[in-house]
Amino acid sequence: MTKYLATALLTTALITGAAYAQNKTATTDSAATIHREGEWRASKLVGVNVYNEANEKIGDISDVILDKSGKVENVVLGVGGFLGMGEHYVAVAYDKLKWVNEPVRTSTTTPSADKPTVGVNNAGAATGEVNRSNRPVRAANENWYPDHVVYNATKDQLKAMPQFKY
Repeated sequence: MTKYLATALLTTALITGAAYAQNKTATTDSAATIHREGEWRASKLVGVNVYNEANEKIGDISDVILDKSGKVENVVLGVGGFLGMGEHYVAVAYDKLKWVNEPVRTSTTTPSADKPTVGVNNAGAATGEVNRSNRPVRAANENWYPDHVVYNATKDQLKAMPQFKY
C-alpha cells in the first residue's frame, strides 16, 4: 500500500511540474522579446515635430497620455515659445494625428543630408528632422519612431486652444 501511495504522489508531482513548465513556456513565448514593425517606443515620440497640411511646423510632441488600460488617449503638443519658455501646451486626440515615416518635403527648400535641421526642445535637447539626440541610431529599414506628425491646424489655432494642465 505504501508503494502505491508513493507512486501516486510521485506521479502527481511529475504531472504538476510538467503542467507548470508548459504554462511557464506559454507565458514566456507571448512576451515581446524584439521590436516589431509598426511598433514605436513611446519615449522616442517626445520631441517629434508636428506639421500642418501646408508643411508648416506648428509644434512638437511634449508628452503622450495613456488611459488606465494603456491605450494612448491624447498627445500633448508644445506650441510656440522660445527655448522652452512661454510654450503653450495643448492636448489633441491621438486618432487626429497622421504619423509619417518619410522626411518633410517642402517646395521651397529641402535640407541636405549632410546639413541637418536642428533646434532645441523644452528640455534643451537637440531636435530636428535628422539630428535628434534622444534617438538611437537605426538602420534605414527600421521605424522605431515616426519622422514627423501631421495635424490639421495652424499654429494660431493651436495657441487659441485651452492650455493643457498636468
